[in-house]
Amino acid sequence: MATNNLTRSERETPANLAEGAIVPTGVEGLDEVLMGGLRSGNIVLVEGAPGSGKTTLAMEFIYRGAVDHDEPGLIVSFELSPAKLLRDAAGFGFDFKKLEESGKVKIIYTSPLVILQELSSHDGVLATEIKRLGAKRFVIDGLTPLKLFGELFNGRPFRDSLHLLVEGLQRSGVTAMLTREVSGNTNAPVEFPHEQYVCDTVIALAQKPYRRGVSRSIEVMKSRGQEFISGRHTMRLVANSGVQVFKRPQARPRAITDQPTSTKRLLSGSTPLDKMLGGGIIEGSITLVVGISGTGKTVAGVQFLVEGAKKGLKGLLVTLDEHTEQLKRNGDGLGFELTKLTENGDIIIHYDSPLELELDVHYADIVKLIEANKIDLVVIDSLAAYEAADSAESRDFIYALATYFKNRLVTAYMNFETPELLGVSQISQELKASTVVDNIILLNYVEISTHLRRAITVPKSRGSNPIRETREFQIGKGGIILLDEERGEAADFEEVPQLPFSSYYGILARSPSRRSPIIEGYAFNGDAMPASPSLMPEGKGHHS
Repeated sequence: MATNNLTRSERETPANLAEGAIVPTGVEGLDEVLMGGLRSGNIVLVEGAPGSGKTTLAMEFIYRGAVDHDEPGLIVSFELSPAKLLRDAAGFGFDFKKLEESGKVKIIYTSPLVILQELSSHDGVLATEIKRLGAKRFVIDGLTPLKLFGELFNGRPFRDSLHLLVEGLQRSGVTAMLTREVSGNTNAPVEFPHEQYVCDTVIALAQKPYRRGVSRSIEVMKSRGQEFISGRHTMRLVANSGVQVFKRPQARPRAITDQPTSTKRLLSGSTPLDKMLGGGIIEGSITLVVGISGTGKTVAGVQFLVEGAKKGLKGLLVTLDEHTEQLKRNGDGLGFELTKLTENGDIIIHYDSPLELELDVHYADIVKLIEANKIDLVVIDSLAAYEAADSAESRDFIYALATYFKNRLVTAYMNFETPELLGVSQISQELKASTVVDNIILLNYVEISTHLRRAITVPKSRGSNPIRETREFQIGKGGIILLDEERGEAADFEEVPQLPFSSYYGILARSPSRRSPIIEGYAFNGDAMPASPSLMPEGKGHHS
């Protein structure tokens, strides 16, 4: 029985189509979304609004096949001449002229009418060129002109022409990509054209205004015979490189037996803070450091990385607030020698601007840095930038990031800036992903008289027995320094004697009160306030 007389289902048998064979597209990131590539012999529909990147994606599919996988390709264009295609492709680093000269690629510039006339022929020019070239990949750019010409000049419904086209491509044994232009109007009625049903794989490209620029996305709507990662993924068109796809972050579940755990404890860089945390930070845990700007969140993170570097652990500081050079300057000023540590590769600083932050791309950058440099410790400074970049996607992003850290036993600090100057009352409401963290460290300003004093509290520490008390701290050489309550230490302001925090109750309240009204009596009696409770005159101690 001749192959041309077989039905489509008969042609897709192991004898005529490599069952389960995968064809890598070669497009960076897209094969990861497709879990390896396209199924061999699939007819792929790529649809999108003008300028969304349909032609570029199709061109790269042909180019990567010829260059990287020794698979010749044929391109049929109705609107762009070969000269313009070659010019535009060169801007992405695709040298099609060289491939044409070597017989790896053929570009056919013709009219839709010619293609329509050939669809019913088994030995027409198109079929002959595919056979002569030994083409494994095929592109038609695009279907819209083919549809218009077929209905206006050929008198044949486009559905019939489309079926003839698909049958012809199946006979040729190529993996084909067809582009289709759709309206960029998001308010237009949803349509499900016949092409989506006939084609094996449907890939939708989209673009939308993003601040002052444009954000592109790619989504695999369906792909017969294979699994793929659903949802919208970020796509970029990069000069001298081509299409780049960044899959959306996912918090993929793992079996309980596969989840790595550790009982090892790491140090924060502050011995009193480690004591408050119940003995340090468990390896692979996530610590959320919360406070308003200026309370010392970044300092705490850098102090943690520097302490790890002393133990031979490699650290990554992801900063969205401060530039690299400013961080190194400030770190050096506190005695951290951050410049030296970054030069030695002990700590890597990665800055990403919050103004044009794309979460998929940002996630891919972090993963690449961690895996390439075998990072042990990570500081994210800060989570508020993710909420500002994309409030709808930020929660899933933070969950995925935390899950990735835990799966690799990466110990992380995540800083979060609260808008409250005094105290923190609504962490869970403002940060929906706070439940994924293991430890919470609160850094606050406490207003006492006319002075703002810094306070630190550890309300949560999983797997530990934390000391839930509020301590005063200062920032100086070496980072965060907790003052000693037992010695009655308190911050001094212009040589005005201060009482330690233990002399007050409700210390995180906006107006903390002292434990005993007798203390207040010093101000009324004109007595000098003692520097600590131990120095109080007899009879003027705290009342129970």
